[in-house]
Amino acid sequence: NVAWLDASAPRNRRLLLRPCAQRMFASQTEGELRVTQILKDKFPRATAIKVTDISGGCGALYEIQIESEEFKEKRTVQQHRMVNQALKEVVKGMHGLWIFSSVPKH
Repeated sequence: NVAWLDASAPRNRRLLLRPCAQRMFASQTEGELRVTQILKDKFPRATAIKVTDISGGCGALYEIQIESEEFKEKRTVQQHRMVNQALKEVVKGMHGLWIFSSVPKH
């Protein structure tokens, strides 16, 4: 297991940072791209999908923002179940999801 030393901190407050502890780039991770593609496939009427790895890049925790007509007339809990069902295979390797779902406003 790789660890990094935070050399910028005072000597008595240095921490070992795991690679997933911070994300050093702005482009999407492989996991974000994979989750985004699955959601696009499962929700073809989605008008907005944003997937963010909030675990620092290691894929343990994702924030998902999705806006879709498929959610119309469904309660929030039903919308979240639909997202969880769509991602059931990839969720197995995660610690969790933060889901923010909505119906497009016309």
